[in-house]
Amino acid sequence: MDIATPLTASKAEALSLRYGAGATPEAGPWNEQIAALLAHRSIRGYRPDALPAGTLETLVAAAQSAATSSNLQTWSVVAVADPQTRIEMARLAGDQKHIMQCPLFLVWCADLSRNARLGADEGVELETLPYFESFLVAAIDAALAAQNAVVAAESLGLSTVYIGALRNDPAAVAARLGLPPGVMGVFGLCVGYAAHGVANEVKPRLPQPAILFHERYGSAEEPALRAAYDAKMVAFSARHELKQDSWSQRVIARMGRLPAMGGRDRLLSVVKALGFPLR
Repeated sequence: MDIATPLTASKAEALSLRYGAGATPEAGPWNEQIAALLAHRSIRGYRPDALPAGTLETLVAAAQSAATSSNLQTWSVVAVADPQTRIEMARLAGDQKHIMQCPLFLVWCADLSRNARLGADEGVELETLPYFESFLVAAIDAALAAQNAVVAAESLGLSTVYIGALRNDPAAVAARLGLPPGVMGVFGLCVGYAAHGVANEVKPRLPQPAILFHERYGSAEEPALRAAYDAKMVAFSARHELKQDSWSQRVIARMGRLPAMGGRDRLLSVVKALGFPLR
């Protein structure tokens, strides 16, 4: 199997790569955009090659074309180029070296501060700002925008990886980036050209019957579906010389003990301290 060129795969091949043998769902309409989406892989090694002029602005234009709740546009993005800031972001994210390697590193922010300033300028109290719903909208807006940027980047032959570990210490991220109250960096994103020799295989996902339900939630086949997927993930890890955990073992390792959260068990108090009351 050629794991370096999944974009050349046929519909059947693309679905097989994403779900593994024996779990390929039926698929109807198909085009190059869908093929590109199924070919997505997280890349954790980058060449330092500069991106073409205007790439950042193109990606932000794609991001701003994502849906945004009620057109409130409650997100912002910070492009980080300063080497010392990159080093600090990498440290906060558990020393992930690709943050320093990639030519473009973006911090996507849930941002209620711009709308708060609008209200202050207009002399109007925005009564909904302190509520959890507003924070949730801002975080969702940021995620939708970032995913649009990822799809755009990959269409240009670039690779990406999300950095959720910035949430290990969002207060330090905010201090380093000068984020005002009401703004939180919810995740980072590396963008660039994959380093030579880095060609990750498309990682299998849970079979569709485990996550797609009709009319009512749930499936009696969930244990069997999970067991079959566990076997595929063990084989995937073996092919990549990774610790041969199943998906179930991975979930337990990441969710079974608080230390695995990397400090994010204190996130609620930190988010409130950053200016999101979360009523």
